[in-house]
Amino acid sequence: MEIERKFKVRMLPAQYKDSPHCMIEQAYLCTDPVVRVRCQDDQYYLTYKGKGLLEREEYNLPLTRESYVHLLAKADGLILTKTRYQIPLSSPWDKGSLSLIAELDVFSGDYEGLLLVEVEFPSKEAALAFTPPDWFGEDVTFSGEYQNSRLSKGKKVGQNL
Repeated sequence: MEIERKFKVRMLPAQYKDSPHCMIEQAYLCTDPVVRVRCQDDQYYLTYKGKGLLEREEYNLPLTRESYVHLLAKADGLILTKTRYQIPLSSPWDKGSLSLIAELDVFSGDYEGLLLVEVEFPSKEAALAFTPPDWFGEDVTFSGEYQNSRLSKGKKVGQNL
């Protein structure tokens, strides 16, 4: 079960480029239900995602590079490209605090300039109780407008910066 909230980005956090990051390329074989192929650096996956916005099923199956390339050619819509930065939101030494990671996506290609940030949670209660940091913008979790599967259909959305 994936439990996450998604936000636009109001401003880029200081030194975000110093955070661990990876390059992501992904495309969709189907958007209802969501079936996605993804290349993340040198790892390849086929992902199934169930319905839902805040909570939904998610299953990842590893692929070979050859399988990924074969399936990528069968994808509908745009191939999305982005750099994902993993930014800690709380200090591990802060007793009683959850160690959360903000996954900052800086899009390139068709969505150059789009900035989104997601945070995954251990429970729905934790997700709903979360207070985002100042650099987060509008909460778009429940709109669905900024789901990657919808972006792959070429729908233009408001850019951040």
